[in-house]
Amino acid sequence: MSEQIKHECGIAMLRLLKPLEYYQEKYGNAWALNRMYLLMEKQHNRGQDGAGLANIKFDTKPGEQYINITKSNSSKPIQDIFNEAFKDIKQLQKDSPEKMCDVNWVKQNAKFTGELFLGHLRYGTFGKNELDNLHPFLRENNWKTRNLVLAGNFNLTNIDEMLDKLISLGQHPVKVADAAIILEKIGKFLDRDVERLFRKYKDQGLPNVEISERIAEELDIQTILTSSAKKWDGGYVMAGLIGHGDAFVLRDENGIRPCFYYCNDEIAVVASERPVIMTTFNIPLTDIKELEPGNAIIIKKNGEISIKEIKQPTQKPAKCSFERIYFSRGTDAEIYEERKALGRLICPRVLEAINHDIKNTVISYIPNTASVAFQGMAEAFANYADTQKMKAILENKENLNEELLKEIFSIHPRREYIAVKDVKLRTFITNDSERDDMVAHVYDVTYGQVREYVDNLVVIDDSIVRGTTLKQSIVRMLDRLGPKKIVIASSAPQVRYPDCYGIDMSRMGEFIAFHAAIELLKERGKSELIDEVYRKSKAQQGKPKEEIVNYVKEIYAPFTDEEISKKITELVTPKDINAEIEIVYNNIEALHTACPNNTGDWYFTGDYPTPGGNKVVNQAFINYYEGNNNRAY
Repeated sequence: MSEQIKHECGIAMLRLLKPLEYYQEKYGNAWALNRMYLLMEKQHNRGQDGAGLANIKFDTKPGEQYINITKSNSSKPIQDIFNEAFKDIKQLQKDSPEKMCDVNWVKQNAKFTGELFLGHLRYGTFGKNELDNLHPFLRENNWKTRNLVLAGNFNLTNIDEMLDKLISLGQHPVKVADAAIILEKIGKFLDRDVERLFRKYKDQGLPNVEISERIAEELDIQTILTSSAKKWDGGYVMAGLIGHGDAFVLRDENGIRPCFYYCNDEIAVVASERPVIMTTFNIPLTDIKELEPGNAIIIKKNGEISIKEIKQPTQKPAKCSFERIYFSRGTDAEIYEERKALGRLICPRVLEAINHDIKNTVISYIPNTASVAFQGMAEAFANYADTQKMKAILENKENLNEELLKEIFSIHPRREYIAVKDVKLRTFITNDSERDDMVAHVYDVTYGQVREYVDNLVVIDDSIVRGTTLKQSIVRMLDRLGPKKIVIASSAPQVRYPDCYGIDMSRMGEFIAFHAAIELLKERGKSELIDEVYRKSKAQQGKPKEEIVNYVKEIYAPFTDEEISKKITELVTPKDINAEIEIVYNNIEALHTACPNNTGDWYFTGDYPTPGGNKVVNQAFINYYEGNNNRAY
């Protein structure tokens, strides 16, 4: 994706299931911390705005600190938090190396040496990246069983409803943010279950110390989560640690956000992406499981692990397809093949755009994340070239000679590395026209590979969302090479609607496809449709989210995908460009063919998996029409 789209976030949880002495003897000191570092570093693509790490020590004495949390919002947050986490251990190694074999002594004298870890990587879609906004969050209490640490990859659409409910119950949340509200929501039902168990055993005459032990053993995490999540609307993977040692990870009933786990007799580990578990612990793909939608993995302090249904999974899960197109790392075996398939499936449209002239065509990709889709497109080009060669041989089999065979076998596309992003280049100029000129030089190009005014140049991208980078930078950059025609292919369909489940796409005005549809309506004398959609959308304000209809679909309805793509091409083409420009997109059918198990496509189709999605798109259109640049949620 040549224009960066942010998203939330990444999580990593690690629970040691054996005594600490076991790991010290088998793996050496700080093995768990090192594993956590790998789990987070190999997910750094999921969050570069900040990072946080929490650790809980089991069975500490009263007065000893048993919850440690560190966070950083620096330019290198993962390094920062692990420098802090390792600080005590390094000091102990320096001061008392002879005692480092005593894991209980190390645990007592160094932070982040407990049995339960939770890490978080933040890509902020809302709010500032101040330390207070970074996960994990702590709800602190003198009772171990009422301490709650929370982190997650989530966005809820109905946080206002949840806030009103908490206020009606007499609570007073300190922040109007989904993480704070969720923390209080789970905390409320955690308190309720602690109180239930306390009354039960108090009535039986048990002393308070023994009651605390019983509570820790018998907390009903499944019921706590079921009660907490009943009214949640959104996409989420929620991870929590309770002070005495229970832990959980919960996935929404649509499976919008990804979650994978692995358990053996040594560890239980949960992460947002499968390859990081495979690499960190050298585990084969087949041993790692996906947490099913609506389910939670619950790890009790005694090591008992269970998978429990918290919310009934929807009949048609809506797992985020953008995770497959762009966000998740392409080192996952399935994702790699899906991205290649997207590249193959765009090939017929690209061939049509170049009039099937592969002999005079150079193919490439931009940015690096599109390299896998490029491989699929290149394979499809090669297959097409092979069919053309065979056809030519069969048609000329009576007259074949060396010269003719050389001519036939010269039919193939040329694969070149055309664009290189200069990551060090920064634009300090504030004047708009001068800044646009500088942005046009963010990428370096490889000269001499395109024959001026002879070759077509095809470049594949993961997705084209806003179009600003295309117009200000990429099209100008590619035009400097002198191609006859430039074709920019998007392996994803046209992004038409806002996301409200964690991706930073919340305003209608951000989408080049939306601008294209609006321009087409104006050109064809159908501006009244824009006003009509506004009136319908405005009339829905204040209604329950379950009653809201996505009328924004009517903006796109009069036009084919090809008509909108043609208008997008006009909008992103600067006036002083020499080459002919054409933008082509994959369609929804191609997306579902390539990614059959991740069918969440609301940003392309407007078919939101939860009622809150329709509420968000309704507000986003109202904001656009009224010239309000605020977020829709």
